[in-house]
Amino acid sequence: MPDQPRKAAVIATTAAATVLTLIVLGYLSVVAGLLPANADAKPGSIETWVAKRALGAAIARGDRGLVDPLPTDDSTLTQGVRLYGTHCAVCHGTSDQKPSSVAKGLYQKPPQFAKHDVTDDPVEMTYWKITHGIRLTGMPSYATTLTDDQRWAIATFLRHQTELTPRANDAWKALPSADTRGEE
Repeated sequence: MPDQPRKAAVIATTAAATVLTLIVLGYLSVVAGLLPANADAKPGSIETWVAKRALGAAIARGDRGLVDPLPTDDSTLTQGVRLYGTHCAVCHGTSDQKPSSVAKGLYQKPPQFAKHDVTDDPVEMTYWKITHGIRLTGMPSYATTLTDDQRWAIATFLRHQTELTPRANDAWKALPSADTRGEE
């Protein structure tokens, strides 16, 4: 029996020393520049796992109770297309599916919505992303630059991108290419 407290103390000391060692090694890795911080480096599997889990949890918590207040009509969809063209196309592209030079240089690569639409995402999720942005991806928060209704209009357009009214579809097709380099 007298060995029990001693074993517990050894286990506790070993655990504390291990945690402290990992913290020191992590700190040294950061200050020595061993962790990639450049935009063209592929993130590791742990970083990717953490980022995806954190984003998913934040959205699930943050979009609870949100309800799109705008009608899904021609006016909302057309306004959403125009706002998207002004604020989003440089990163997420237009109907011609050509990424801009800005989008090509970003890491994480922004989805090109003409190719990879988000019509399967709830409009509330897209609104949350537009409102709050996504940390460490280049996706900014538009909470202070666009009104609630403007953010909802963009989210509504993106949710219904494949089922636009004729006027909204014409506005979508008329957006100038995000690829500002022109034809090569």
